[in-house]
Amino acid sequence: METRLLGRSGLQVSALSFGTMTFGGVGLTAAMGNTNEVEAERLVGRCIDAGINLFDTADVYSMGRSEEILGVALGKKRQDVLVATKAFAMMGPGPNQLGLSRKHLISACEASLKRLNTDYVDLYQAHSFDALTPLDETLRAFEDLVRSGKVRYIGCSNLGGWQLMKALSVADQLKTDRYVSQQIYYSALDRDAEWDLVPLGLDQGVGMLVYGPLASGLLSGKYRRGVAAPEQARAVLLQVPQDRDRERLYKIVDLLDAIAKERDASISQIAINYVRAKPCVSSVIIGARNEAQLEDNLRSDGWNLTPEEIRRIDEATEQPLPYPYWHQNARSGMRNPYYRDLLVKKPKPIGSKP
Repeated sequence: METRLLGRSGLQVSALSFGTMTFGGVGLTAAMGNTNEVEAERLVGRCIDAGINLFDTADVYSMGRSEEILGVALGKKRQDVLVATKAFAMMGPGPNQLGLSRKHLISACEASLKRLNTDYVDLYQAHSFDALTPLDETLRAFEDLVRSGKVRYIGCSNLGGWQLMKALSVADQLKTDRYVSQQIYYSALDRDAEWDLVPLGLDQGVGMLVYGPLASGLLSGKYRRGVAAPEQARAVLLQVPQDRDRERLYKIVDLLDAIAKERDASISQIAINYVRAKPCVSSVIIGARNEAQLEDNLRSDGWNLTPEEIRRIDEATEQPLPYPYWHQNARSGMRNPYYRDLLVKKPKPIGSKP
């Protein structure tokens, strides 16, 4: 399997990685699955055989059970792979058992190491934005974890563009480690990350670890016009916003299905391949409730959509530019390479919105 550098770091990650939110079946993440240790060992082994070297989890996934199961599943193979986990979420009743304070980060890391049965994690990620903790406190705590050998690299997840840029700037001022990656939601159905996070990643050398390439199952092919939605679907349980516009969803799935038939592939494989081809994407995180789903997702590797196929999907999934980007597009697009192609393809009157 192809490997790619994670941002500006020297760490090489597989173009597909495996997410373990389905492990454990406890709490909110029970909507994703309840994979046990025996099943997890089979899935993890198959991933390693396929060339996947990055496994992603978080302390809050099944309240620690995901980390425990992943640790057991990796066993002696731990040294051959990369493990990423996250901290931020509430892990207990106390006021200091959530967030990105020094106290919580260090305690959360030590607890994750114990559950994972390892003495270090390769990538430790801030799972969200903490508006109450000063960034210098968070970044110095991360730096201490790196210097102690408990963490190799640091990253973030679910940050806004200004929040990530501020964190990078503070890290530069403090001369601490920067976030080498951002784990973000990104799919053909929802391309909002392209307004800020993708250009920021390209400019600052922050690699993208993409989760949700199938939009919580909405792009799996199970949601079709005139077909009843699956009961207890994860998109419904997790209240995925993209579930609102059904007609748009159906049109996108119809196009992915048409390309899939031309390719003798599945709709899921097309959706994963599409995101994998996007700029700044270091790895696409795939998940699976069972071996059949895993095998289908793995078959998205080893081939690439053509530029024409990507263009067809781009045009079908294009979203209106939000302010200030529609204004930049109209007024100064020729000086902004990200929007230049849009202007060339679709000239618009000065001041008009897309």
